[in-house]
Order: sequence, then structure tokens, then C-alpha cells
Amino acid sequence: MLLRRSIRTTVVVLAAILFCGRAQAAPPVPAQDFARLHALIKPAAPEEKWTQVPWLVSLWDARQKAAAAGKPILLWEMDGHPLGCV
Repeated sequence: MLLRRSIRTTVVVLAAILFCGRAQAAPPVPAQDFARLHALIKPAAPEEKWTQVPWLVSLWDARQKAAAAGKPILLWEMDGHPLGCV
């Protein structure tokens, strides 16, 4: 029963791959449109409030400062490259 389900799943996945077709790249952005599009997607000043936060890179320094002020710590931690690249 498990083998039959596995074969069925494999067939469904392969059929989906075959019928979906190949992904195609988007056409390149014309040079005359680049500046307009860049301004459109660039974050505005109100969207960059996080840059005004006095971030600390040392957890120990942050713990000492937070303890002295009686405030909590926001720990932003991640593993790997932020874009998923190697």
C-alpha cells in the first residue's frame, strides 16, 4: 500500500512538472525606465525607521545596557545568508 501511494505521488509530481512548462525570465528593464522603477521600489524615509534604532552587535553589551535601563532586549537572529545564497 505504501509503495503504491509513493508511485502515485511520483507520477503526479512528474505530470505536474511536464504540464507546467518551463519558467521564463522576465524581459530586461529598458534603460529609460530604470530610474523610475528604482525610485518606485526604493523604501521611503518613513519606511526606514529601523535604521534609527541604536542596534548593538554584542549580546553581552545589549544585556548590560538593558539591565541597567530595566528594559527588554529584541534579539534578531538568523542562520545563513539573508537571501538564501551561499
